[in-house]
Amino acid sequence: MKHIIILGDGMADWPVEKLGNKTLLQYADTPYMDMLAKMGRCGMLKTVQDGFHPGSEVANSSILGYDQNEVYEGRGPLEAASIGVDLAPEDMAIRCNLITLEDGNIVTHNGGNLQTEDGAMLIDYLNEHLGNERVRFYCGVQYRHLLVIKGGNKHVVCQPPHDHPGEPWRPLLVKAASPSDGGSDSQEEQSDVQRMSAQETADLLNDLILRSQELLARHPYNVEKAKRGERQANSIWPWAGGYRPHMVPLTETFPQIKRGAVITAVDLIRGIGTLAGLRVIDVPGATGLADTNYEGKAQAAIKALETDDFVYVHVEASDEAGHDGDLELKLKTIEYLDSRIVAPIYEAVKNQQVAIAVLPDHPTPVAHRTHTNEPIPFLIYAPGMEADKVDTFDEVACQQGSYGLLEKDGFMKAFMKI
Repeated sequence: MKHIIILGDGMADWPVEKLGNKTLLQYADTPYMDMLAKMGRCGMLKTVQDGFHPGSEVANSSILGYDQNEVYEGRGPLEAASIGVDLAPEDMAIRCNLITLEDGNIVTHNGGNLQTEDGAMLIDYLNEHLGNERVRFYCGVQYRHLLVIKGGNKHVVCQPPHDHPGEPWRPLLVKAASPSDGGSDSQEEQSDVQRMSAQETADLLNDLILRSQELLARHPYNVEKAKRGERQANSIWPWAGGYRPHMVPLTETFPQIKRGAVITAVDLIRGIGTLAGLRVIDVPGATGLADTNYEGKAQAAIKALETDDFVYVHVEASDEAGHDGDLELKLKTIEYLDSRIVAPIYEAVKNQQVAIAVLPDHPTPVAHRTHTNEPIPFLIYAPGMEADKVDTFDEVACQQGSYGLLEKDGFMKAFMKI
């Protein structure tokens, strides 16, 4: 039996009054996900372990069966793995968004839907003016980039910009972590690595934020954007830093997986896949937004199943629509996932020995515009399996599923048993 996971990032949501108090999954037209739920078995999954922020790095690696207490180092190191940055033991890697500020507030976490080629130009510019032996920027995808601080201390409190749209940015600047935040410089004393203090690291990151704003405001890209009245990528925003992580490859944990692949447009997920021992499949036109190449991802997954035992298909679009608070767009992305990813994959493998799982990683409610940590619904279907009584795929129906509520590595173990 081969296995494929289809993940709609941030797809889960809250009841919406405008939709008759239904969630988006309940309201959307998703015949294939509903069919698989009816033919398979369902449940709920707690993807965010207690004490962890409901980020995609936590949720996706938890879905794959990793204990966050053993592997969590934040997004930065995962994205470093994705783009091929080999971290030294003394390095701290931290996610570095290019964001939009206006009138003292964070307007958007994505720099006005920045395109990768423009992001690369701005990152090169920042390296030229801010980079040195200690500080180095690396280009990622679109607005998602990487900052590596040699000797940096991970015990700092950084606010994810997508959690604070419309809020003043100055109160959200980086702070040294207190013991109540789970941080202490004394934890670094057990290592041979020489590091800055948490306060020195926070001061350095804040200085980079302020200097980036001065530099980016003068860049011709942003000058032209301002003339046209468009959103500018006018500040860096570092968050989710950590050191080089250690993740045991899935092939060592699950003997059913001899060869696996990950398909995604997001550096974070590429990094998780790389560290999990999966090969990364690049799909032309995959953007991480609602305009992504759904058909290309589906065909890449179908082809991968010819040679691989395990495929992880990640689609970011619903999460981005949730962060933007765009109800209509998020509904479309859910329906696109059903008709343009789930449908073609199912039709291609329905006569083969392939188990299919469909789930989000966490909710990104349009009313809240950021991630929450409620359990998410999941379905598992395989040819010949005994179905439970769930007829539709959504947050309410799946609570009655035969798997009940799973957590930690419970989902992956249940899925790989098939």
